[in-house]
Amino acid sequence: MTTEKKQRVEELQKLVARTVAVSPAGRNLLLVGGFRYRFLDGSVRTSDDIDYHWGGDLEKKQKELLALFERKLLPEVRRRLRYECTARLPTGPDADSSAVRSVELSFWQDGDLADRVAIPVEISRIVCADPIIVRTAEGTLYPTVSDADMIESKVIAIFNRLYLQHRDLVDVFLFSDRFQPASGPRLAAKLKELGVPQGALDDRMADLRKYPAYHARAVQEVVDTQLDSTAADQIRDVGGGEAVLSAVLDRLTSLLEQVASGDKSKNVK
Repeated sequence: MTTEKKQRVEELQKLVARTVAVSPAGRNLLLVGGFRYRFLDGSVRTSDDIDYHWGGDLEKKQKELLALFERKLLPEVRRRLRYECTARLPTGPDADSSAVRSVELSFWQDGDLADRVAIPVEISRIVCADPIIVRTAEGTLYPTVSDADMIESKVIAIFNRLYLQHRDLVDVFLFSDRFQPASGPRLAAKLKELGVPQGALDDRMADLRKYPAYHARAVQEVVDTQLDSTAADQIRDVGGGEAVLSAVLDRLTSLLEQVASGDKSKNVK
């Protein structure tokens, strides 16, 4: 993606997020994920989608957002930016997932569908140990989760996704300072609540260790395509994807040792 297109995507993402934040439909809808890191925390990694955590009925909130975008967002985009745009519910085999609901936004100019920008807005549910917090940007309030819940959700995603997304490894690397001394026990409780078995943790770690060259290349691809150029150059200078993978594996190993230690202590009578 060109720098110009990345800037256009981010301009549109900010407009989408602000539209949600100032509407009744966005009350207590918590901004999470890579865009939250980019927008509110200054992450050097860009994100193509916008993710929210919602503790209630996902389908109902999905329909509320669709109506909001059709009523408020699309007319504003046409007026302010002169883009053509659509909002629709996804179709296909994953459209009715009980775990994730989404609204697909599309934007293009002058009938040029080849240069179309697609921004999925996804609503899911993560396990939070802390109360809602509010962050601000340009005078707008954005409900979100705590820094600890955010980084712990990235660790859970590494183990709980059916298919590993290497951007999660990069985010753990970039925001490893957000872990708390209690993150191990907190993760143990969250994994238990989600029903993630120990075998899933072991299998994912074994895969990361068995195929380091593959995972390092995949991490490097994220660095090359999703990081700001200066940050990408800096990571290459210190070892690239291999260095990122090594640092994250060390962090995950330490956290899982704490998780295992907590589980063993509970079994001591």
